[in-house]
Amino acid sequence: MSTSFVFSSESVGEGHPDKVADFISDSILDTCLEQDPNSRVACETLVKSNHVVLAGEISTTATINYETIVREAIREIGYIHDDDIFHADKVFISNLITRQSPDIAQGVDAREAAGKGHGEQGAGDQGLMFGYACNETPEMMPTAIIYAHRLGRELTKLRKSRVVEWLRPDAKSQVSIRYENDRPVRVENVVISTQHSSHVEHAAIREFLIEHVIKKVLPADMMDERTEFLINPTGRFVIGGPEGDCGLTGRKIIVDTYGGWGRHGGGAFSGKDPTKVDRSAAYMCRWVAKNVVAAGLADICELQVAYAIGHPQPVSIWIDAMGTAKVPEEKIVKAVREVFSFKPADIIKSLDLQRPIYRRSTNYGHFGKDDLPWEQTNKVDELRACI
Repeated sequence: MSTSFVFSSESVGEGHPDKVADFISDSILDTCLEQDPNSRVACETLVKSNHVVLAGEISTTATINYETIVREAIREIGYIHDDDIFHADKVFISNLITRQSPDIAQGVDAREAAGKGHGEQGAGDQGLMFGYACNETPEMMPTAIIYAHRLGRELTKLRKSRVVEWLRPDAKSQVSIRYENDRPVRVENVVISTQHSSHVEHAAIREFLIEHVIKKVLPADMMDERTEFLINPTGRFVIGGPEGDCGLTGRKIIVDTYGGWGRHGGGAFSGKDPTKVDRSAAYMCRWVAKNVVAAGLADICELQVAYAIGHPQPVSIWIDAMGTAKVPEEKIVKAVREVFSFKPADIIKSLDLQRPIYRRSTNYGHFGKDDLPWEQTNKVDELRACI
């Protein structure tokens, strides 16, 4: 039976308030790991108007100049214009960071402790994490979120190269994809809202974004005369970024993952070192799911794991191929368990996560980027051999 439906996903630019907060948190994390790979970091950031608030827990031997990191991160994003209320050189910074709780540390550390029951490295928290992969796109990601990210990247490229002077850092994109028989066939509509300087007219913004962003980035064969373009639908977007809206670390978890197409366990990524399974195990699940699809074992793979704080093994591992498995799913699960170890210490080692790679992951999705270790398809042969 034929099925037809429309699914939408959004992305946000580097200057979106929540992404400003994410980027500051990941910049602090990378600075810690660069000097001390064993740093324990849980860094949260709040940005609003001309203020940055840092909070969380950090235990590290690294020497950290928080003010320098914050200002350089904001400058890299692009809040450097004279009329910016939130400006790299003018923001006020409040630092409320303390050290990691020793109660948490003893659960994570690879040492015995009273009541722990073992001497292995344990998960930094309880929780559940999902990974997803499919064969819709070369990135093995859902179509709508990949297209939305491509639009955001192109906007940033044009802004930072000063192709047009009126683009400003805050931006959002959204793409709606029509599916027929579970395959993407057409772009139904595109929404772009971009912050801009006060002197540019809406008509000029609309024409430029359609011709030089949308039509450049999205496949021509996926659009037709019925595709609708909604550009800055309010008519004006001069006040943006933290001046216009409060930003918080970890508030764009759907943008960061699968655009709502794959499930999410609820834990955020940015500002967390890899002992936090919210981050590392979600990366692990993506790595596993991508290898399952790349191995031809299924067209779609969604993987869930769950952990208990301080415990080295996951309390569950579950795979759903959503009716696309080429072999029985129980065989896929068995092969995954043989090829991959989901212990937190093994995840960190397998993906080499104790290094400053996290600023690269902050914007335009944590998945679908070839230069990140959890995007490798280097376990395909082992999985096939197990099957």
